[in-house]
Amino acid sequence: MPVTIRDVARAAGVSITTVSRALNGYEDVGADTRRKVERVAAELKYRPSAIARSLVMNRTKTIGLLVSELTKEHSGHHFMFGVLYGIHDRLAELGYDLVLVSTTTARQRLVSYLTFCTERRLDGVIVMGIRMDDPYIQEVLDSGFPSVVIDVPLLSERCGYVMTDNVFGAKLAVRHLFAKGHRVIGFVNGHVQAAVSRERRCGYEEAMAECGLVGDPDWQFVSDFTERGGMEGCKTLLEKNPDMTAIFFASDLMAMGGLRHAQAVGLKVPSDLSVVGFDDIELSQYVTPSLSTIHQKRYEMGTVAADMLVGMLDQGKAPEGRLLSPQLFERQST
Repeated sequence: MPVTIRDVARAAGVSITTVSRALNGYEDVGADTRRKVERVAAELKYRPSAIARSLVMNRTKTIGLLVSELTKEHSGHHFMFGVLYGIHDRLAELGYDLVLVSTTTARQRLVSYLTFCTERRLDGVIVMGIRMDDPYIQEVLDSGFPSVVIDVPLLSERCGYVMTDNVFGAKLAVRHLFAKGHRVIGFVNGHVQAAVSRERRCGYEEAMAECGLVGDPDWQFVSDFTERGGMEGCKTLLEKNPDMTAIFFASDLMAMGGLRHAQAVGLKVPSDLSVVGFDDIELSQYVTPSLSTIHQKRYEMGTVAADMLVGMLDQGKAPEGRLLSPQLFERQST
């Protein structure tokens, strides 16, 4: 039979309450008593019940990773898993468990963010994939529940965020193409309710102006971060602008769709059309030609988010907004 807290109390000659408070670090237990309880617990190979400890401490040591629209059709999985690995590894080092939970826009209208989190007995939540028009956007800020959001700049007394410097990343892409001699540079963006889409568009437009290029509205296309959307965007831009020689895509999946369309219509990449993506997902190295792209530090985004949230929970640190610098990885498509 497993050793219980009652067995430890009996062997140490103290009450069950004293054992509990000694093992949970309460300061009202004397040093000699604490050492005695710890020694007896070690000799008996006592392992505290995680459920019982959570009731005593009012903490579960469990963090939720809340992902919006986690379906097989969703286009963000390649990006998400790099962040997930970082979150998981850091939380394991810090002694926290990670639980993956999902939601949809429809569910968000039925259950409040605070209720969603407290019913699952989570200590804090890292949020991914949320749209600017989702009901939880304002609730995350107002709930007071410890939260860190990936890729949406939400900041309050109990909510921080981690994201790539998307404006700078888009500028890197445009400057790279400009340096290669391109002057008619198109842009295929993601859906308008993604915070990163707004920032990448801003970076594209600012860089075009800095390079002395007067961007035409027909040089931009709004898509949906999917490969099919990238194909459609590439097709539309090239039909409207036969002199276009380069396209910057706001995601690697869309850029891969652009490569497929270019090859289907007989264009050679990069001699006829240069292509730059954004994300540096693993597949970008293995398509033909390999994809020049803006590298996001996805694993680091996860570790930074985990560190920020645990700092809020364990040390009372204030949340903050963290921007991670991207890098340009030049490959065969430019």
